[in-house]
Amino acid sequence: MSYSFEQAAEQAWQWLETVARFSEIQNPQRNGVTRQCATPEHRATLDALTTWMRDLGMSVRQDNGANLIGRYASSNPDARTLLLGSHQDTVPNGGKYDGIMGVMLPLVLVKYLRQNRIELPFHIDVVAFSDEEGSRFSSTLLGSKVLAGTFDSNMLYATDDAGVTLKQALEDFGCHPERIVEDRYAPEDVIAFIETHIEQGPQLELENLPVGVVSAITGIERHQLTIHGLAGHAGTVPMHVRQDSLVGAAGVIRLVDALCRETEELVGVVGKIENAPNGVNVIPQTTTLSIELRSPQDKVRRRAREQLLEQIDASLTASRLTFDHVLTYEQSAVQCSEWLSRELEGAVQDSGITLRVLFSGAGHDGLAMQSLCDIGMLFLRCEGGVSHHPSEAINPEDLTTAVEVLANVCRRLAKRHDSV
Repeated sequence: MSYSFEQAAEQAWQWLETVARFSEIQNPQRNGVTRQCATPEHRATLDALTTWMRDLGMSVRQDNGANLIGRYASSNPDARTLLLGSHQDTVPNGGKYDGIMGVMLPLVLVKYLRQNRIELPFHIDVVAFSDEEGSRFSSTLLGSKVLAGTFDSNMLYATDDAGVTLKQALEDFGCHPERIVEDRYAPEDVIAFIETHIEQGPQLELENLPVGVVSAITGIERHQLTIHGLAGHAGTVPMHVRQDSLVGAAGVIRLVDALCRETEELVGVVGKIENAPNGVNVIPQTTTLSIELRSPQDKVRRRAREQLLEQIDASLTASRLTFDHVLTYEQSAVQCSEWLSRELEGAVQDSGITLRVLFSGAGHDGLAMQSLCDIGMLFLRCEGGVSHHPSEAINPEDLTTAVEVLANVCRRLAKRHDSV
C-alpha cells in the first residue's frame, strides 16, 4: 500500500505540534511561540529535526550560521540540488506555522518520496534557516545570507538585549563563525530554491483557495519624518495662528493612506508616532512619524515616494510647518523566477486547484537566496490572514494539498531535467 499525501500531511501536523512546544514561554495557543536564533529552543528544534531527517535516511549537517541542512540524495552523486525550506525562528509571541511549516512540508515530501520509492535525478536539501526574523540580533535573513554567500561579517558584532554578540552566540551553539564563508553553496550546483509559507494575508481565504503561487517578494522602504511647529498654551493661542505639528502629522497620515488606496500594487502605513512636548494643554511643537511603503514593483514604489513627498511638502507649507525627512531603509523587490513559477503554477493545476498568483507583502528568505539561484514560493492560506500572533492557524487539509503540489513540482523538474 502506497504512502499517501494525507498521511504525509498528518505527519507534518504532528511534527508542527511537537516543535511548537520548543518556546521560551509555554502554552503556544495562549502565549504564542518565541524561538530565537542560537537559543535552547533553537537547539531543541534542530535536535528533533535531526532525528526525523535521519529516520528518513537523510544525511544531516549544521553549518556555521546555525542552519540545519538535511540531504535526500539522488543516486547520482554529481547531481545538482533543489533547495527547499524556510526559517525555524519566530517573532516574540508568534504563531506555530510562520517559517517552520516550510521546513516540515519538505520533510514529509521526502517521506512521501522515500516510502513510495520515487527516485529523482537531483538531490533535495531541506534547510531550516537559523534566523530570518532578526528578533534577537536584528540580523534579518542571517541563515539565508550564509547559504547565498552574502553574509556581512560585521553582523557578528551585533548584540542581543543581554549584550551577547552574534559571534559569541554562534560559538556557544557549536558554530565556527570565522568559517561562514565556506558554507556558501556553489551556484552551479543549485537548481533553485522553493519556499512554502503561510500567506500572512487574507486573499487565499477570501477566494476559498488552499494555495497560491507567489510572483514577487515586495520591495520595502521606510522613512522618518519630523514635523516642526511652535508650542504654545492650548487655551490662549487662537486656532487660526497655530502651528500645530500634530495636526500637520494627521494630514500626512491621510495623504499616505489615500495614496496607497489609489495606487495599484502599493500598500503603506504610518506605524509609529512620537509627539512633543506631549502635554494635555500644550500645542504640539515636534511630531516624528514613520512612513513605510511596499510594492512588488520598485518603479511603483519609487514613483509613489516622489508623489507623496511633494504632497507632504505642499500640505505642511500651507500650515506654516517645516519638516526633516530621512530615508531610513530600502529593500528592492525580488521577482520570482518566471520558469520556476510556471512549474509551480502547473503543479497547482495538476492538483485540480484553481490557480491564483499573488505577490508577497512580507519579506522572506528568498530576498537573500535570489543572489544564489532562481527562487519560487508557494503560499498556503491562513485563517483570517493572521500571522505573527498566537492565534495564527491553518487548515490541516491544506497541508495535504501543499505536499501534493510539491510532489508535482518535483515530477515536473525531473521531466525538465530529462529533457535537457
